[in-house]
Amino acid sequence: MLPSTTSRATVRSRRIQDELTRTFRPDDAVARALTAASMSLTVANGMFYAVSALLFTRSMGIDPITVGIGLTVAGAVGVLASLGAGFLADRVGALRLLIVCVLVQGLALASFAVADGVVAFVLIACLATGTRQAGGAARSALVARSFTGPTRIEMRARLHVVVNIGIGIGTCVAAGALLVDTDVAYRASVLVVGLLATSGAVPLVRLARRSVAVELVEPVLVVPVLVEPDGRARSEDHAALADGPPEGSGEAQPRGRSPFRDPAYLTMVGLTSVFGIHFGMQTVGLPLWIAGHTQAPTIMISVLLLVNTVLVALFQVRFSRRATSVVSAARTMTRACVVLALACGLYAAAALGNALLAVVLLLVAAIVHAAAELWGEAGSWTLSFDMADERTAGAYQGVSQTGQSIAMMAAPLLVTATAIAHGVAGWAALAVLFLLVAVGFVLGGRRWQQSTR
Repeated sequence: MLPSTTSRATVRSRRIQDELTRTFRPDDAVARALTAASMSLTVANGMFYAVSALLFTRSMGIDPITVGIGLTVAGAVGVLASLGAGFLADRVGALRLLIVCVLVQGLALASFAVADGVVAFVLIACLATGTRQAGGAARSALVARSFTGPTRIEMRARLHVVVNIGIGIGTCVAAGALLVDTDVAYRASVLVVGLLATSGAVPLVRLARRSVAVELVEPVLVVPVLVEPDGRARSEDHAALADGPPEGSGEAQPRGRSPFRDPAYLTMVGLTSVFGIHFGMQTVGLPLWIAGHTQAPTIMISVLLLVNTVLVALFQVRFSRRATSVVSAARTMTRACVVLALACGLYAAAALGNALLAVVLLLVAAIVHAAAELWGEAGSWTLSFDMADERTAGAYQGVSQTGQSIAMMAAPLLVTATAIAHGVAGWAALAVLFLLVAVGFVLGGRRWQQSTR
Protein backbone atom coordinates (compact mmCIF):
# COMPACT_ATOMS: atom_id res chain seq x y z
CA MET A 1 0.00 0.00 0.00
CA LEU A 2 2.80 2.42 0.85
CA PRO A 3 4.58 2.21 -2.55
CA SER A 4 1.26 2.69 -4.32
CA THR A 5 0.42 5.71 -2.18
CA THR A 6 3.88 7.16 -2.75
CA SER A 7 3.55 6.61 -6.50
CA ARG A 8 0.22 8.40 -6.61
CA ALA A 9 1.65 11.28 -4.59
CA THR A 10 4.60 11.51 -6.97
CA VAL A 11 2.34 11.56 -10.02
CA ARG A 12 0.14 14.21 -8.42
CA SER A 13 3.18 16.31 -7.52
CA ARG A 14 4.52 16.10 -11.07
CA ARG A 15 1.11 17.01 -12.47
CA ILE A 16 0.93 20.10 -10.26
CA GLN A 17 4.49 21.08 -11.18
CA ASP A 18 3.72 20.65 -14.88
CA GLU A 19 0.57 22.73 -14.55
CA LEU A 20 2.45 25.54 -12.79
CA THR A 21 5.18 25.47 -15.44
CA ARG A 22 2.66 25.62 -18.28
CA THR A 23 0.94 28.56 -16.60
CA PHE A 24 3.90 30.67 -15.46
CA ARG A 25 6.69 29.56 -17.81
CA PRO A 26 5.06 28.38 -21.05
CA ASP A 27 7.19 27.21 -23.97
CA ASP A 28 5.36 29.40 -26.47
CA ALA A 29 7.00 32.79 -27.09
CA VAL A 30 3.79 34.85 -27.18
CA ALA A 31 2.35 33.07 -24.16
CA ARG A 32 5.59 33.60 -22.22
CA ALA A 33 5.68 37.33 -23.01
CA LEU A 34 2.01 37.86 -22.12
CA THR A 35 2.39 35.89 -18.88
CA ALA A 36 5.41 37.90 -17.72
CA ALA A 37 3.77 41.20 -18.65
CA SER A 38 0.51 40.24 -16.94
CA MET A 39 2.29 39.27 -13.73
CA SER A 40 4.06 42.64 -13.51
CA LEU A 41 0.88 44.57 -14.29
CA THR A 42 -1.36 42.65 -11.91
CA VAL A 43 1.02 42.79 -8.96
CA ALA A 44 1.12 46.54 -9.58
CA ASN A 45 -2.67 46.71 -9.81
CA GLY A 46 -3.07 44.71 -6.60
CA MET A 47 -0.86 47.18 -4.76
CA PHE A 48 -2.71 50.11 -6.28
CA TYR A 49 -6.17 48.79 -5.40
CA ALA A 50 -5.08 48.39 -1.77
CA VAL A 51 -3.68 51.91 -1.26
CA SER A 52 -5.42 54.07 -3.86
CA ALA A 53 -8.46 55.08 -1.79
CA LEU A 54 -6.28 56.29 1.10
CA LEU A 55 -3.83 57.92 -1.31
CA PHE A 56 -6.60 59.94 -2.95
CA THR A 57 -8.39 60.97 0.25
CA ARG A 58 -5.58 61.33 2.80
CA SER A 59 -2.46 62.11 0.82
CA MET A 60 -4.04 64.12 -2.01
CA GLY A 61 -6.75 65.62 0.20
CA ILE A 62 -9.70 64.87 -2.10
CA ASP A 63 -13.10 64.17 -0.56
CA PRO A 64 -14.62 60.72 -1.23
CA ILE A 65 -17.53 62.02 -3.33
CA THR A 66 -15.15 63.82 -5.67
CA VAL A 67 -13.02 60.68 -5.88
CA GLY A 68 -16.10 58.71 -6.92
CA ILE A 69 -17.03 61.25 -9.58
CA GLY A 70 -13.48 61.36 -10.90
CA LEU A 71 -13.25 57.58 -11.15
CA THR A 72 -16.60 57.47 -12.96
CA VAL A 73 -15.27 59.96 -15.50
CA ALA A 74 -12.14 57.84 -15.85
CA GLY A 75 -14.33 54.78 -16.37
CA ALA A 76 -16.14 56.52 -19.21
CA VAL A 77 -12.79 57.32 -20.82
CA GLY A 78 -11.88 53.66 -20.44
CA VAL A 79 -15.02 52.66 -22.36
CA LEU A 80 -14.09 54.88 -25.29
CA ALA A 81 -10.45 53.76 -25.15
CA SER A 82 -11.46 50.09 -25.32
CA LEU A 83 -13.52 50.67 -28.42
CA GLY A 84 -10.91 52.76 -30.22
CA ALA A 85 -8.05 50.42 -29.31
CA GLY A 86 -9.72 47.46 -30.96
CA PHE A 87 -9.92 49.18 -34.33
CA LEU A 88 -6.44 50.69 -33.88
CA ALA A 89 -4.98 47.24 -33.19
CA ASP A 90 -6.06 46.12 -36.68
CA ARG A 91 -4.12 49.02 -38.22
CA VAL A 92 -0.92 49.46 -36.20
CA GLY A 93 -0.66 45.95 -34.74
CA ALA A 94 -1.89 44.58 -31.43
CA LEU A 95 1.59 44.02 -30.00
CA ARG A 96 2.82 47.53 -30.78
CA LEU A 97 -0.32 49.05 -29.29
CA LEU A 98 -0.07 46.90 -26.17
CA ILE A 99 3.54 48.02 -25.57
CA VAL A 100 2.56 51.69 -25.77
CA CYS A 101 -0.42 51.17 -23.45
CA VAL A 102 1.65 49.37 -20.82
CA LEU A 103 4.34 52.05 -20.84
CA VAL A 104 1.89 54.96 -20.61
CA GLN A 105 -0.17 53.24 -17.92
CA GLY A 106 2.94 52.68 -15.80
CA LEU A 107 4.06 56.29 -16.15
CA ALA A 108 0.56 57.53 -15.31
CA LEU A 109 0.38 55.43 -12.15
CA ALA A 110 3.84 56.56 -11.05
CA SER A 111 2.84 60.21 -11.49
CA PHE A 112 0.27 59.85 -8.68
CA ALA A 113 3.29 59.90 -6.35
CA VAL A 114 3.87 63.60 -7.00
CA ALA A 115 0.35 64.75 -7.92
CA ASP A 116 -1.97 66.94 -5.86
CA GLY A 117 -5.35 68.50 -6.49
CA VAL A 118 -8.57 67.43 -8.16
CA VAL A 119 -7.57 68.37 -11.72
CA ALA A 120 -4.34 66.38 -11.61
CA PHE A 121 -6.19 63.43 -10.04
CA VAL A 122 -8.87 63.33 -12.75
CA LEU A 123 -6.41 63.74 -15.62
CA ILE A 124 -4.06 61.03 -14.36
CA ALA A 125 -6.97 58.70 -13.53
CA CYS A 126 -8.35 59.12 -17.06
CA LEU A 127 -4.95 58.41 -18.61
CA ALA A 128 -4.28 55.38 -16.40
CA THR A 129 -7.77 53.90 -16.86
CA GLY A 130 -7.87 54.63 -20.58
CA THR A 131 -4.53 52.95 -21.26
CA ARG A 132 -5.41 50.00 -19.02
CA GLN A 133 -8.66 49.35 -20.90
CA ALA A 134 -7.05 49.96 -24.29
CA GLY A 135 -4.30 47.54 -23.32
CA GLY A 136 -6.93 44.95 -22.46
CA ALA A 137 -8.43 45.23 -25.95
CA ALA A 138 -4.97 45.00 -27.54
CA ARG A 139 -4.12 41.95 -25.41
CA SER A 140 -7.31 40.18 -26.48
CA ALA A 141 -6.57 40.98 -30.12
CA LEU A 142 -3.04 39.62 -29.76
CA VAL A 143 -4.34 36.37 -28.28
CA ALA A 144 -6.95 36.13 -31.05
CA ARG A 145 -4.28 36.51 -33.75
CA SER A 146 -1.63 34.32 -32.11
CA PHE A 147 -3.61 31.26 -31.07
CA THR A 148 -6.31 29.06 -32.56
CA GLY A 149 -9.00 26.68 -31.36
CA PRO A 150 -9.10 25.42 -27.76
CA THR A 151 -5.57 26.65 -27.07
CA ARG A 152 -6.76 30.24 -27.47
CA ILE A 153 -9.30 29.78 -24.68
CA GLU A 154 -6.78 27.93 -22.51
CA MET A 155 -4.35 30.82 -22.96
CA ARG A 156 -6.97 33.28 -21.69
CA ALA A 157 -7.71 30.97 -18.78
CA ARG A 158 -4.06 30.74 -17.78
CA LEU A 159 -3.71 34.52 -18.01
CA HIS A 160 -6.79 34.83 -15.78
CA VAL A 161 -5.04 32.64 -13.21
CA VAL A 162 -1.94 34.82 -13.41
CA VAL A 163 -4.07 37.94 -12.97
CA ASN A 164 -5.73 36.63 -9.81
CA ILE A 165 -2.46 35.48 -8.25
CA GLY A 166 -0.72 38.73 -9.21
CA ILE A 167 -3.42 40.87 -7.62
CA GLY A 168 -3.25 38.74 -4.48
CA ILE A 169 0.52 39.18 -4.26
CA GLY A 170 0.22 42.92 -4.83
CA THR A 171 -2.42 43.25 -2.12
CA CYS A 172 -0.15 41.46 0.36
CA VAL A 173 2.83 43.64 -0.56
CA ALA A 174 0.75 46.78 -0.06
CA ALA A 175 -0.04 45.71 3.51
CA GLY A 176 3.26 47.29 4.57
CA ALA A 177 2.14 50.73 3.43
CA LEU A 178 -1.23 50.25 5.11
CA LEU A 179 0.46 49.36 8.40
CA VAL A 180 2.78 52.41 8.23
CA ASP A 181 -0.21 54.57 7.21
CA THR A 182 1.67 57.74 6.23
CA ASP A 183 1.63 60.05 3.22
CA VAL A 184 5.21 59.05 2.35
CA ALA A 185 4.32 55.35 2.48
CA TYR A 186 1.37 55.74 0.12
CA ARG A 187 3.26 57.89 -2.38
CA ALA A 188 6.25 55.54 -2.31
CA SER A 189 3.87 52.64 -2.94
CA VAL A 190 2.37 54.17 -6.07
CA LEU A 191 5.86 54.98 -7.34
CA VAL A 192 6.70 51.28 -7.00
CA VAL A 193 3.37 50.49 -8.67
CA GLY A 194 4.32 52.62 -11.66
CA LEU A 195 7.76 51.04 -11.97
CA LEU A 196 6.29 47.52 -11.78
CA ALA A 197 3.66 48.30 -14.38
CA THR A 198 6.21 49.85 -16.73
CA SER A 199 8.46 46.79 -16.41
CA GLY A 200 5.62 44.78 -17.94
CA ALA A 201 6.61 46.23 -21.31
CA VAL A 202 10.04 44.54 -21.24
CA PRO A 203 8.93 41.02 -22.29
CA LEU A 204 6.62 42.55 -24.90
CA VAL A 205 9.46 44.58 -26.42
CA ARG A 206 11.57 41.42 -26.57
CA LEU A 207 8.74 39.68 -28.40
CA ALA A 208 8.48 42.58 -30.85
CA ARG A 209 12.25 42.44 -31.53
CA ARG A 210 11.99 38.72 -32.19
CA SER A 211 9.16 39.44 -34.62
CA VAL A 212 11.36 41.88 -36.55
CA ALA A 213 14.24 39.38 -36.57
CA VAL A 214 12.03 36.65 -38.02
CA GLU A 215 10.74 38.96 -40.76
CA LEU A 216 14.31 39.95 -41.69
CA VAL A 217 15.54 36.36 -41.84
CA GLU A 218 12.47 35.03 -43.67
CA PRO A 219 11.05 37.91 -45.76
CA VAL A 220 7.99 36.04 -47.03
CA LEU A 221 4.90 37.78 -48.35
CA VAL A 222 2.37 35.77 -46.40
CA VAL A 223 3.39 33.67 -43.42
CA PRO A 224 1.37 30.43 -43.27
CA VAL A 225 -0.14 29.44 -39.92
CA LEU A 226 1.20 25.99 -39.04
CA VAL A 227 -1.23 24.37 -36.62
CA GLU A 228 -0.57 21.46 -34.34
CA PRO A 229 -3.18 18.69 -33.92
CA ASP A 230 -4.44 20.31 -30.70
CA GLY A 231 -5.21 23.57 -32.49
CA ARG A 232 -2.11 25.46 -31.31
CA ALA A 233 -0.10 27.55 -33.71
CA ARG A 234 3.53 26.49 -33.60
CA SER A 235 5.69 28.55 -31.29
CA GLU A 236 8.26 29.49 -33.89
CA ASP A 237 5.60 31.07 -36.09
CA HIS A 238 4.09 33.23 -33.36
CA ALA A 239 6.60 36.04 -33.56
CA ALA A 240 5.82 36.63 -37.19
CA LEU A 241 2.09 36.21 -36.69
CA ALA A 242 1.61 38.37 -33.62
CA ASP A 243 0.70 41.51 -35.55
CA GLY A 244 -0.84 39.92 -38.63
CA PRO A 245 0.43 39.84 -42.21
CA PRO A 246 3.59 41.83 -43.00
CA GLU A 247 2.94 45.38 -44.04
CA GLY A 248 3.86 46.54 -47.49
CA SER A 249 3.61 43.11 -49.06
CA GLY A 250 1.63 44.52 -51.95
CA GLU A 251 -0.97 41.79 -51.60
CA ALA A 252 -4.51 43.03 -51.00
CA GLN A 253 -5.98 41.69 -47.80
CA PRO A 254 -9.72 40.89 -47.67
CA ARG A 255 -11.71 43.37 -45.64
CA GLY A 256 -13.42 41.90 -42.63
CA ARG A 257 -16.86 42.61 -41.29
CA SER A 258 -17.46 45.46 -38.85
CA PRO A 259 -18.66 44.25 -35.44
CA PHE A 260 -21.27 47.03 -35.53
CA ARG A 261 -22.89 45.25 -38.48
CA ASP A 262 -22.96 41.93 -36.65
CA PRO A 263 -26.17 41.84 -34.56
CA ALA A 264 -25.45 38.37 -33.18
CA TYR A 265 -22.09 39.49 -31.83
CA LEU A 266 -23.51 42.70 -30.37
CA THR A 267 -26.27 40.72 -28.65
CA MET A 268 -23.73 38.34 -27.19
CA VAL A 269 -21.58 41.22 -25.93
CA GLY A 270 -24.63 42.81 -24.32
CA LEU A 271 -25.52 39.61 -22.47
CA THR A 272 -21.97 38.87 -21.31
CA SER A 273 -21.62 42.49 -20.17
CA VAL A 274 -24.69 42.21 -17.95
CA PHE A 275 -23.23 39.01 -16.52
CA GLY A 276 -20.00 40.95 -15.89
CA ILE A 277 -21.82 43.06 -13.30
CA HIS A 278 -21.00 40.29 -10.83
CA PHE A 279 -17.45 41.66 -10.54
CA GLY A 280 -18.83 44.92 -9.13
CA MET A 281 -21.14 42.89 -6.92
CA GLN A 282 -18.08 41.18 -5.51
CA THR A 283 -15.76 44.16 -5.07
CA VAL A 284 -18.27 46.90 -4.14
CA GLY A 285 -21.57 45.32 -3.11
CA LEU A 286 -20.31 42.54 -0.85
CA PRO A 287 -18.07 44.70 1.39
CA LEU A 288 -20.96 47.12 1.95
CA TRP A 289 -23.43 44.28 2.45
CA ILE A 290 -21.26 42.39 4.95
CA ALA A 291 -20.36 45.50 6.96
CA GLY A 292 -23.78 47.13 6.98
CA HIS A 293 -26.41 44.39 6.68
CA THR A 294 -25.06 41.17 8.26
CA GLN A 295 -23.73 40.19 11.67
CA ALA A 296 -20.64 38.60 10.13
CA PRO A 297 -17.28 40.13 11.12
CA THR A 298 -15.79 42.50 8.54
CA ILE A 299 -12.77 40.21 8.17
CA MET A 300 -15.09 38.08 6.03
CA ILE A 301 -14.61 40.64 3.26
CA SER A 302 -10.97 39.60 2.90
CA VAL A 303 -11.82 35.93 3.45
CA LEU A 304 -14.33 35.89 0.59
CA LEU A 305 -11.89 37.59 -1.78
CA LEU A 306 -9.23 35.06 -0.81
CA VAL A 307 -11.62 32.15 -1.40
CA ASN A 308 -12.42 33.51 -4.85
CA THR A 309 -8.75 34.01 -5.73
CA VAL A 310 -7.78 30.48 -4.67
CA LEU A 311 -10.67 28.79 -6.48
CA VAL A 312 -10.06 30.71 -9.71
CA ALA A 313 -6.35 29.94 -9.58
CA LEU A 314 -7.00 26.22 -9.05
CA PHE A 315 -9.85 25.58 -11.46
CA GLN A 316 -10.03 28.23 -14.22
CA VAL A 317 -7.99 26.25 -16.76
CA ARG A 318 -10.02 23.10 -16.09
CA PHE A 319 -13.34 24.93 -16.46
CA SER A 320 -12.18 26.60 -19.69
CA ARG A 321 -11.92 23.21 -21.41
CA ARG A 322 -15.69 22.73 -21.19
CA ALA A 323 -16.55 25.56 -23.56
CA THR A 324 -15.21 24.38 -26.92
CA SER A 325 -17.82 25.73 -29.35
CA VAL A 326 -20.38 28.51 -29.62
CA VAL A 327 -23.20 26.15 -28.57
CA SER A 328 -21.33 24.68 -25.58
CA ALA A 329 -20.16 28.17 -24.55
CA ALA A 330 -23.74 29.46 -24.62
CA ARG A 331 -24.78 26.52 -22.42
CA THR A 332 -21.90 27.28 -20.10
CA MET A 333 -22.99 30.91 -19.84
CA THR A 334 -26.57 29.80 -19.10
CA ARG A 335 -25.28 27.62 -16.27
CA ALA A 336 -23.15 30.47 -14.96
CA CYS A 337 -26.09 32.88 -14.85
CA VAL A 338 -28.35 30.41 -13.01
CA VAL A 339 -25.62 29.65 -10.46
CA LEU A 340 -24.97 33.38 -10.01
CA ALA A 341 -28.68 33.93 -9.28
CA LEU A 342 -28.38 31.24 -6.59
CA ALA A 343 -25.39 33.08 -5.10
CA CYS A 344 -27.52 36.25 -4.89
CA GLY A 345 -30.08 34.32 -2.82
CA LEU A 346 -27.40 33.03 -0.47
CA TYR A 347 -25.91 36.49 0.00
CA ALA A 348 -29.37 37.84 0.84
CA ALA A 349 -30.02 35.04 3.32
CA ALA A 350 -26.82 35.93 5.20
CA ALA A 351 -28.59 39.02 6.56
CA LEU A 352 -31.36 36.97 8.16
CA GLY A 353 -29.36 34.95 10.69
CA ASN A 354 -26.86 35.31 13.51
CA ALA A 355 -23.12 35.78 13.04
CA LEU A 356 -22.31 32.07 12.72
CA LEU A 357 -25.07 31.41 10.20
CA ALA A 358 -24.08 34.54 8.26
CA VAL A 359 -20.45 33.34 8.03
CA VAL A 360 -21.50 29.88 6.81
CA LEU A 361 -23.91 31.29 4.21
CA LEU A 362 -21.35 33.81 2.98
CA LEU A 363 -18.72 31.09 2.53
CA VAL A 364 -21.15 28.87 0.61
CA ALA A 365 -22.22 31.87 -1.49
CA ALA A 366 -18.58 32.71 -2.24
CA ILE A 367 -17.96 29.16 -3.52
CA VAL A 368 -21.12 29.26 -5.65
CA HIS A 369 -20.17 32.71 -6.93
CA ALA A 370 -16.68 31.47 -7.85
CA ALA A 371 -18.20 28.59 -9.83
CA ALA A 372 -20.34 31.09 -11.73
CA GLU A 373 -17.25 33.17 -12.50
CA LEU A 374 -15.29 30.12 -13.67
CA TRP A 375 -18.05 29.04 -16.06
CA GLY A 376 -18.81 32.60 -17.13
CA GLU A 377 -15.25 33.54 -18.00
CA ALA A 378 -14.75 30.36 -20.03
CA GLY A 379 -18.01 30.81 -21.92
CA SER A 380 -17.51 34.50 -22.63
CA TRP A 381 -13.97 33.98 -23.97
CA THR A 382 -15.11 31.28 -26.38
CA LEU A 383 -18.04 33.37 -27.62
CA SER A 384 -15.97 36.54 -28.04
CA PHE A 385 -13.33 34.70 -30.10
CA ASP A 386 -15.38 32.17 -32.07
CA MET A 387 -18.16 34.57 -33.08
CA ALA A 388 -15.69 37.21 -34.31
CA ASP A 389 -14.52 37.76 -37.87
CA GLU A 390 -10.84 36.80 -37.80
CA ARG A 391 -10.04 39.42 -40.45
CA THR A 392 -11.02 42.22 -38.04
CA ALA A 393 -10.14 40.49 -34.79
CA GLY A 394 -8.97 43.71 -33.16
CA ALA A 395 -12.22 45.56 -33.80
CA TYR A 396 -14.27 42.64 -32.48
CA GLN A 397 -12.19 42.28 -29.33
CA GLY A 398 -12.37 46.04 -28.86
CA VAL A 399 -16.18 45.87 -28.87
CA SER A 400 -16.09 42.95 -26.44
CA GLN A 401 -13.72 44.83 -24.13
CA THR A 402 -15.94 47.91 -24.38
CA GLY A 403 -18.87 45.89 -23.09
CA GLN A 404 -16.80 44.77 -20.13
CA SER A 405 -15.72 48.36 -19.47
CA ILE A 406 -19.33 49.53 -19.45
CA ALA A 407 -20.22 46.75 -17.01
CA MET A 408 -17.36 47.74 -14.70
CA MET A 409 -18.47 51.37 -14.81
CA ALA A 410 -22.17 50.64 -14.21
CA ALA A 411 -21.83 47.81 -11.69
CA PRO A 412 -21.19 49.87 -8.50
CA LEU A 413 -24.22 52.08 -9.12
CA LEU A 414 -26.50 49.16 -10.05
CA VAL A 415 -25.48 46.99 -7.09
CA THR A 416 -25.77 49.79 -4.54
CA ALA A 417 -29.15 50.86 -5.99
CA THR A 418 -30.52 47.33 -5.65
CA ALA A 419 -28.95 45.08 -3.02
CA ILE A 420 -27.54 47.76 -0.71
CA ALA A 421 -30.49 50.15 -0.96
CA HIS A 422 -33.30 47.56 -0.81
CA GLY A 423 -31.77 44.56 0.94
CA VAL A 424 -33.27 41.16 0.22
CA ALA A 425 -35.62 42.62 -2.42
CA GLY A 426 -32.62 44.16 -4.19
CA TRP A 427 -30.76 40.84 -4.23
CA ALA A 428 -33.90 39.24 -5.65
CA ALA A 429 -33.94 41.84 -8.43
CA LEU A 430 -30.33 41.04 -9.30
CA ALA A 431 -31.12 37.30 -9.30
CA VAL A 432 -34.02 37.88 -11.72
CA LEU A 433 -31.74 39.96 -13.95
CA PHE A 434 -29.20 37.13 -14.18
CA LEU A 435 -31.96 34.59 -14.89
CA LEU A 436 -33.21 36.75 -17.76
CA VAL A 437 -29.67 36.83 -19.16
CA ALA A 438 -29.63 33.03 -18.89
CA VAL A 439 -32.78 32.90 -21.03
CA GLY A 440 -31.03 35.13 -23.55
CA PHE A 441 -28.16 32.67 -23.84
CA VAL A 442 -30.58 29.76 -24.24
CA LEU A 443 -32.38 31.52 -27.10
CA GLY A 444 -29.20 32.78 -28.73
CA GLY A 445 -26.93 29.73 -28.62
CA ARG A 446 -28.15 27.87 -31.71
CA ARG A 447 -28.67 31.04 -33.75
CA TRP A 448 -25.14 32.22 -33.01
CA GLN A 449 -23.71 28.90 -34.16
CA GLN A 450 -25.36 29.42 -37.56
CA SER A 451 -24.03 32.97 -37.87
CA THR A 452 -20.44 32.00 -37.04
CA ARG A 453 -18.14 32.25 -40.00
